[in-house]
Amino acid sequence: MEEPLNQPNFEAGRGGRSGSSRPRSAESANSGHANAGVDQPHAVFEILGQAYPDAHCELDFSSPYELLVATILSAQCTDARVNKVTPALFAKYPDAAALAGANRAELEELIRSTGFFRNKADNLLKLGPALLAYGGEPPKDIDELVKLPGVGRKTANVLLSEAWNIPGLTTDTHFIRLSNRLGWVKTKNPEAVEREVGALFDPSEWNRLDQRLIWHGRRRCHAKKPACGACPVAELCPSYGTGPTDPEEAAKLVKE
Repeated sequence: MEEPLNQPNFEAGRGGRSGSSRPRSAESANSGHANAGVDQPHAVFEILGQAYPDAHCELDFSSPYELLVATILSAQCTDARVNKVTPALFAKYPDAAALAGANRAELEELIRSTGFFRNKADNLLKLGPALLAYGGEPPKDIDELVKLPGVGRKTANVLLSEAWNIPGLTTDTHFIRLSNRLGWVKTKNPEAVEREVGALFDPSEWNRLDQRLIWHGRRRCHAKKPACGACPVAELCPSYGTGPTDPEEAAKLVKE
């Protein structure tokens, strides 16, 4: 796997993890839990991998440029809706040069259904020229990515992990919610969640963890009414009971 480029330094939190040795921070994640003798973070990681073997980014894209634009559009919008918009958008603006010359009214009309379309159009109109400064392609460096219009750490980590398979944690609303429910963190601050959860896992596991948590959050561990009775990691979850525990009732909440 390609080494991470200019990623945050989590070495201290990992407790000098090497090979298959367990990071010290996993101890705190297990503290006070009924399964305290189990490496709960990695047990959850493995079980979710079995439950969702095909977990992947649900945005449609064929290049880093397309993924970047789609991710910007996905703010406060579902991936499914973005995927309905991007075919026409990319047909009209297939690269950074085309986007740099976009007509605002035409661009806004194409992305209107994604919500907050004026703000998103502002970012995209600035993004085209900004990308041209990098040769028309997004840079493979998180510090450079976050300089681009409309790009924060979350979007930057989507690019790193999904476009180039560089380790990154996408701390979206699902990732943050599940990290708290699983007892891994006690904060909703995205950068703190990225740092603390990153310390529980080796960077080689980050991208798969990302996909599995987000997939599980969208399908079972919902924000308002999680399907606890249909959860594959129920026995390991300190928040079990937040939602219905009856299997039949919980099954009705599952979104496949």
